[in-house]
Amino acid sequence: MNLKLHKPLCIFDLETTGINVGRDRIVEICILKVNPDASRESKTWLVNPQMPIPAEASAVHGIFDDNVKDSPTFKELAPKIADMILGCDLGGFNSNRFDVPLLIEELLRAEIDIDLSKVKLVDAQTIFHKMEPRNLSAAYKFYCDKTLENAHSAEADTLATFEILDAQVGKYSELPKEINGLSEFSSYNKFADLAGYIAFDKEDQEIFTFGKYKGQRVKEVFQKDIGYFGWIQNVDFPLYTKKTLTAIQLKSRF
Repeated sequence: MNLKLHKPLCIFDLETTGINVGRDRIVEICILKVNPDASRESKTWLVNPQMPIPAEASAVHGIFDDNVKDSPTFKELAPKIADMILGCDLGGFNSNRFDVPLLIEELLRAEIDIDLSKVKLVDAQTIFHKMEPRNLSAAYKFYCDKTLENAHSAEADTLATFEILDAQVGKYSELPKEINGLSEFSSYNKFADLAGYIAFDKEDQEIFTFGKYKGQRVKEVFQKDIGYFGWIQNVDFPLYTKKTLTAIQLKSRF
């Protein structure tokens, strides 16, 4: 194994009802836990999303309502998932932009709050796009010289992603082998939340990236327009974004 791990790394992949982090739900999850001694364990669960799976989503991952009607809900699975990833860093393919934000949303809905300040996030897609811009199947062929069978199955994509990430570290001598360095390299921008609604300015202060206050500091906006905070809390924003804004608001009061 080319990676140097100081704590376990959980590579995971989600199949979902769609791509809206705030509204869509998980229908399948696979987690591959890789330990510092290179030992591994893998778990895959089908999940009842408690909503119809759109035909366009089923056309991508091949999971239909009948496949998950008798499966546990995410809330029922959440303790097992949280137990598996607790104390681990997280990785995936396009995970920083989609899989991690959606997983955290589902966990928050299940009343499980993961402290991401202690978690390093590594995105093999970002590394791939920076080094060799292509997609997952092409990455698997390029780095591992294998054809990806059963693409868009959570298990196949998860196992392929780990192989790609490990091969990337072996191929590029300039890439760090440790998770801290890979986490920094695989991030395009630094955000306070997961969905990218709150960024940082040059003074490392939180700013909005959207709406009428785009580019303005969050705490200054809330000081002059506290109603904007209330509006965000009551509309369809990701729960983690709302949690982050609440923390900023509470901090600015002291």
